[in-house]
Amino acid sequence: MLDMLASATGDVIHWSELGLRPGIDLGFFELKYYSLAYLIGLIFAYWHTSKMIKQPGAPMAQVHVDDLFFYCMLGVIVGGRLGYATFYDQSLWYTFEPDTFVSWRVLRLWDGGMSFHGGLIGVVAAIAWVSWRGGLPFLRVCDYIAVNVGMGMMLGRLANFVNGELWGRVAGPDAPIAMIFPTDPLGLPRHPSQLYQAFGEGFVVLTVMLALFWLTNARFRTGLLVGVFTVLISLARFVNEFFRQPDVQLTEFAERTGLSMGQWLTVPLILLGLGLIIWSLTRAPVGTARTKPAQPKGAPPEITTEQP
Repeated sequence: MLDMLASATGDVIHWSELGLRPGIDLGFFELKYYSLAYLIGLIFAYWHTSKMIKQPGAPMAQVHVDDLFFYCMLGVIVGGRLGYATFYDQSLWYTFEPDTFVSWRVLRLWDGGMSFHGGLIGVVAAIAWVSWRGGLPFLRVCDYIAVNVGMGMMLGRLANFVNGELWGRVAGPDAPIAMIFPTDPLGLPRHPSQLYQAFGEGFVVLTVMLALFWLTNARFRTGLLVGVFTVLISLARFVNEFFRQPDVQLTEFAERTGLSMGQWLTVPLILLGLGLIIWSLTRAPVGTARTKPAQPKGAPPEITTEQP
């Protein structure tokens, strides 16, 4: 990707000259990169969480990871779509596409439109369900899931860029990168905000979270990892919204309130994350390095909870 950007000529990069395609042609159908991003992100989360629970202090067993993989996937899709319809485009709830197999627009996922905040609510609901059913500590399970989310965010935003969608605001003369997207009816140089988001909400978040888990004892402090994750991704989203073009139906809302819908929805998350961090640091760690991985519900207890 960087090589392609570097090879572009002129002060303004034309997205159409980068040779990008929205998917991979497999002959019988086209595999969309956005769908592939979701798939790879979920597979990474499953693989890495399975690796994480083998370390001392894990709050769950492999059977719980298997359940989380299914229910979190469902939560991302259902929550992301319903969140988009609720926060960004309420018309999806009451409009229909005539003469189609699935006419209710809120169910037409292939038309596009997913909300980060809705997907987050869906994932939290999925974690709550699996935790309650398995007798697991909810916050500690959230800690482990939070470590993996950055990968999916990074891949998803890169897929948005490859699709030439969700481009940014009009770039000023001092902008480091300005790009013209063919889907922009005005044809103006804009910020490639998808790349900004892939870096801030994806790469930075993933790097910090992996370092905290593998290089520190943060996993022994209930709520610390999910608190740091919430603050990091929310701050990144808040900053990136200054460069991202608001959805058409919410442009007037952003102009009237001074902040975009995404920013307003992010403010309480920042406060929640800070509260979790403070709360976590005032409590003693939950175990020692001799703590064994959690066992399925009903299995003989093997977890030690000695305090340092």
